[in-house]
Amino acid sequence: MPENPQTGRRLRPVDLARAHGLSTQAVRNYEEAGILPPADRTAHGYRVYTPLHAQALRVFLALLPGHGHATATAIMRAVHAGDADGAYGLIDDSHVQLLDDRRTLRAVAGALRELAPEPGADAAASPGATFIGPLARRLGVRPATLRAWERAGLVRPRRDPATGYRVFDAADVRDARLARQLRRGGHPLERIAPLIEQVRTAGGVAPLEATLADWRARLTARGRAMLAGAAELSAYLDARG
Repeated sequence: MPENPQTGRRLRPVDLARAHGLSTQAVRNYEEAGILPPADRTAHGYRVYTPLHAQALRVFLALLPGHGHATATAIMRAVHAGDADGAYGLIDDSHVQLLDDRRTLRAVAGALRELAPEPGADAAASPGATFIGPLARRLGVRPATLRAWERAGLVRPRRDPATGYRVFDAADVRDARLARQLRRGGHPLERIAPLIEQVRTAGGVAPLEATLADWRARLTARGRAMLAGAAELSAYLDARG
């Protein structure tokens, strides 16, 4: 089979696989999924790859850390279908998600900073313990809002055995204050609930500093990975012409 002057020497599936620690079956699967462009076949039916296929594989693997498997696959499929605008749109969507995650992180960090003990709180007698009405007034929300937060799992007040009234202890007050701050930032209940659960699991706000630092580091790594993936994709698009 003559070599294509644009794509260069012929490569076997094992050549692509070894370069990236993959199996040859994984390389074939990537081709079938549209991650690699279609390969030519020899007279005996063996796949013949080129440096362009190797470059496509590098692009996909570079896109993975920033976009995830599903989106990286969709980007490569769009490129090989000649739909560059579709590929750009998928990349834009990932950047929007990253920006949203950064805003959530800032909101959580800001909300946690505001959870310092409230001035004038009497820590001597049952610190933070209160009923729904006084807590609602303290937070500037309606009692019905606190009941909605309870149904969503944001607060978990106990019931007074004699009266059946909700009793919010210090941890419940902390969770309610955190919920209020995040709701003010426009975050829906279903996104707030797991964050508050993290506070409960950590045993308070202070232990979450390491969690926030790790979260911030992962977002930074994702942003850097998106830049690296974009550079590889740009070079690949130029090579395809």
